[in-house]
Amino acid sequence: MKLSLVLIIYRDKSTIAKEKAVFCENLLKSQKIAVIKSSSNFREETLQTDLESKASIPNLVIILGGDGTVLKTSNALFKYDIPILSFNIGGNLGFLTQDRKFLIEKSFIDLLDRDEFIIDERTMLQCNHCKINLTHKQQSKISEFYALNDFYFKSMENVISPTNQIRIEINNEKVNEYKGDGLIISSATGSTAYSMAAGGPIVHPLINAFIINAICPMSLSSRPIVIPDNSQIVIKNINKEDNCLQLWNDGSKCITLHKNEYCQIIKAPKPVKMVSLNNSISYYSNLIKKLEWRGNLS
Repeated sequence: MKLSLVLIIYRDKSTIAKEKAVFCENLLKSQKIAVIKSSSNFREETLQTDLESKASIPNLVIILGGDGTVLKTSNALFKYDIPILSFNIGGNLGFLTQDRKFLIEKSFIDLLDRDEFIIDERTMLQCNHCKINLTHKQQSKISEFYALNDFYFKSMENVISPTNQIRIEINNEKVNEYKGDGLIISSATGSTAYSMAAGGPIVHPLINAFIINAICPMSLSSRPIVIPDNSQIVIKNINKEDNCLQLWNDGSKCITLHKNEYCQIIKAPKPVKMVSLNNSISYYSNLIKKLEWRGNLS
């Protein structure tokens, strides 16, 4: 990979991430590579405008932070087809990041220059927020959102937590009506995030699948299901009371889902391109490390 322009995104309010951003910037400039630098506190529209004003789009995005920084950056930039190389600097679990040793030892530049890496294409979720005109029996899209990990639906009540009733349709077929705290629609990449915490399966990130997982369902028959990622999922709020649902994408609030509205979730038109350097820790070794699995694995 020949680099001429690199965008560096570092975790906001992290001293070590900011320090490593300066370190990375100086290292790249010493190789005569131009650099754009920003904290993760960017506004999506502003960042996109800044990129489009440049004579050329960056060859690479380097992220210095945790999974949250990766998620926000991916949602903002996946449409530009820019590969993302992320290092866990100042973050927490770091399922989506590379070992920081490649940055500290300055070896990542040589690995990129010698093409000693692979690019994983991770499926993005797209949610179309739609409204139903009951008078004219018409449907129209209000807005759209994207997520690398997941979309989930929960009550918007802050004082009490009412039970929600959510209908799910897959490929125009009614599949289930969930009664409980909420519902998660996850990508394979997001299977180790909220969905796993809610009892969902771990799915290898290169498997083309969606995971549908109820949050604390009242019925023991409500089990997680894995479906192909070319499926079309429709979520409807069927609460008997006037309880609205809150839609979240990758941990951020999106919109309120009312009775005369629904969400259509599909595979986004483009994936996120994530760089995995040669000699990186394997996916399974990462699971063992992050989840602290025990036992004799030799």
